[in-house]
Amino acid sequence: MKYEEIVAKVKKAYAKADTSKVDGHLAVQVDVTGEGEGAFYIEVADGKITVAPFEYYDHDFKVLCSAEEIIAIAEGAKKLGEEVTAGNAYVSRDVDKVAVFDSIVIKKKAAAKKAAPKAEKKEAAPKAEKKVAAPKAEKKAAAPKAEKKAAAPKAEKKAAAPKAEKKAAAPKAEKKVAAPKAEKKAAAPKAAKKVMTEAEKKAEEEIKKAASKIAALATPKKK
Repeated sequence: MKYEEIVAKVKKAYAKADTSKVDGHLAVQVDVTGEGEGAFYIEVADGKITVAPFEYYDHDFKVLCSAEEIIAIAEGAKKLGEEVTAGNAYVSRDVDKVAVFDSIVIKKKAAAKKAAPKAEKKEAAPKAEKKVAAPKAEKKAAAPKAEKKAAAPKAEKKAAAPKAEKKAAAPKAEKKVAAPKAEKKAAAPKAAKKVMTEAEKKAEEEIKKAASKIAALATPKKK
């Protein structure tokens, strides 16, 4: 991280800071070590806070720390007094003014907490639950009209029609199979009478021939 970027981040963090607890004037010089090393100052005067990329010779105290430490302190994530105790930052000259410096409140963090409950309210919105279990959708799924069509009484009446059974066992078809007229032709009395008449005629002719022969034999021949 560059020196200019470090100063810009610290300046942005203190832009909306609350300095009401700082009584009088306070000037702090920050000496950044390591990456982005350089010096800049933080000044509180007449309730206003100023961050500028210059040294402040007539400062109340000087802070020696890394870029990460001073950015975390400016954003309210850490306190300067705690970092000095932990050995992450070093202070020279008026050490008692460190507590005054830590009394500066970052308003940005407080504003974020006030807007937090609105985000939770959106996650459990009652309107979204009402749409999932809509009563109208259930009514369509079990429509009584659809069930009535499935078991229509008219379709059953056609399947067992009485007219179809009457045609299958028609009495007229049985009458043709055993027709009395066919039997009468097989044993017709007239045909039998004709056969006997011819036999009788032949028999009579033979008898006549035999009789004539006998008569001829019985008749004496003339001399």
